[in-house]
Amino acid sequence: MNSLIICLNAIFPIFFIIAAGYAAKRAGILRETEVPRMNAVAFKVFMPAMCLYNVYHSELSAALRPKLFVFTFLGILLVFGAALLFAVKCVKDRSRRSVVAQGLYRSNYLIVGVPFVSGLVGEGNLGAAAVMGALVAPMFNVLAVILLESYNGTKTNKKKLLLNIAKNPLILGSFAGLVLLLLGVTLPSPLEIAIRDMSRTASPLLLFLLGAFFHFGDARQHWRELAAVTLGRLVVIPAVMLTLAVALGFRGSDLATLVAVFASSTAVASFTMAEQMGGDAKLAGNIVVMTSACASFTLFAWSLVLKLLALI
Repeated sequence: MNSLIICLNAIFPIFFIIAAGYAAKRAGILRETEVPRMNAVAFKVFMPAMCLYNVYHSELSAALRPKLFVFTFLGILLVFGAALLFAVKCVKDRSRRSVVAQGLYRSNYLIVGVPFVSGLVGEGNLGAAAVMGALVAPMFNVLAVILLESYNGTKTNKKKLLLNIAKNPLILGSFAGLVLLLLGVTLPSPLEIAIRDMSRTASPLLLFLLGAFFHFGDARQHWRELAAVTLGRLVVIPAVMLTLAVALGFRGSDLATLVAVFASSTAVASFTMAEQMGGDAKLAGNIVVMTSACASFTLFAWSLVLKLLALI
């Protein structure tokens, strides 16, 4: 019963905040045209503050876990390769292949993952989860650019791509936290409180905006792709990767972090990138909506199973 309560407390607050964002849009409190700008502010201001604060308040041994990061890095590459192979073999429309592959490999870790891990293992164990964002964010972005540009006929600007990775706000926030942690710097109390409050705002704000982003349009023409991506993203990929993780000895907050990386819904950013780079934007949007809606139940199921097995 205790495991059930812990899992409910980790998953359903996320679902309710997303639902609140959708309700606010439907009620006219928040206009859809306002969401992109607010999303940009959240990613460039509040999320870096969260990364900085969580790393700064972590034990160094808890924040830097080479085995966990190597597994995640190789795991994302494995999933990306499998997703691309599936898309090439099973999706006839070229404009949809890149979208399907991206929908399969690219998880919504930055928005859903951190609050999920916090709910499962507590705020005091978020060091590795926070630093993980600095690994998965550039990986997801680089792979998405390579994937989408391979289907639109344009050449990748490598210098611009590398510069954008280096300027990524999440990487900068995590790096700043690591520098402060390594140097043993103590922030002035007023500044630390301000960063703490901003960090606590980040996840609820992004979840709320995710709800406001939702579009429940007609998805009949995409039902095959939607079914395949939803099943793969939320069931097949987690089953394979989490089984490997358990076999390799990952437990506790490390395993919870891997659940967030490999079992969460498709990233909202996948829609924007598809729209800007010639992919099927309508399909990409429907994938985000469908996997986000279903993830409330599948994430709960995965976390409950692992809790009952005393692995988290």
